[in-house]
Amino acid sequence: MVDHAWSHRHLLSIADLSVADINTLLGKADTLFDEARKRPKKSEALRGRTIINVFFEASTRTRSSFEVAGKRLGADVINISVATSSVSKGESLLDTVKNLEVMRADALVIRHQASGAPNYVAKHTRASILNAGDGMHEHPTQALLDALTIRRHFGTLSGLTVAICGDIVHSRVARSNAILLGKTGSKVRLCGPKTMMPRDAETLGESATVHANLDEAIDGADVVMMLRIQNERVYGPVMASTREYSRTFGLNARRLAGAKQNVIVMHPGPINRGVELDTHLADDVRSVVLEQVEAGVAVRMAALDLCIGANTEIAPS
Repeated sequence: MVDHAWSHRHLLSIADLSVADINTLLGKADTLFDEARKRPKKSEALRGRTIINVFFEASTRTRSSFEVAGKRLGADVINISVATSSVSKGESLLDTVKNLEVMRADALVIRHQASGAPNYVAKHTRASILNAGDGMHEHPTQALLDALTIRRHFGTLSGLTVAICGDIVHSRVARSNAILLGKTGSKVRLCGPKTMMPRDAETLGESATVHANLDEAIDGADVVMMLRIQNERVYGPVMASTREYSRTFGLNARRLAGAKQNVIVMHPGPINRGVELDTHLADDVRSVVLEQVEAGVAVRMAALDLCIGANTEIAPS
């Protein structure tokens, strides 16, 4: 593990992290990943601490992953269902958080449809805030678990070519990954229809390039990361049809043949089989989708432990 002191009480954005920070968290997560495969038992690292998951958007993998992570660390974990909470009665985000804070929460894991919501909350609470995805802004733990998956396969993040393909403009996953991979020495290729590509796409990462052709983007790539169309954030027409999108920007075995022989295929989920990713390829030996989910628990364990441990405004019970 890299000898670097973690000093962040919140995890809000990959942009806030240095390369040393990223390596510290990934190093800790890598150890936790191996330990879980040997003997997935509960530790006492966060015994007596309380973690509250507050998800204003639907989630399966991220919320479950944070819940498992907190419990494996020995913490008490509470899940707030926003649909049945006071938010549905008109309560503001800040009032909701303030009420949760007086319950002595040590960390709040927040997913919100508004970009910047976790950053706003972090300025008004003593608890550690972990961003589980905010609007079209960032999804830092997803990028970190993707990085851990890649690093475990290739032994490094430096010198790799990673193609991120699909709905780039609406994807917080694409943004966080482009920033992280650019910082750590990978070449990032962003590919998608013009209607799904931000105007400033080249600025998303230190080495990001934009490609309108999928075959060109995955040519010689080490990693191909496919993204679903973010229908919940799409307003107005962005493609002729799902069938046309699949024909032009869907990944199949024929197209993947242009990548390197040891290529891995990634997807943050949920997968729309037969649209952005061929159903057979989703279950192919080159697919590491389930490894990403497994890595997510280890990364979120590391993030919770580091952030709560660095928060001097809270004290262990």
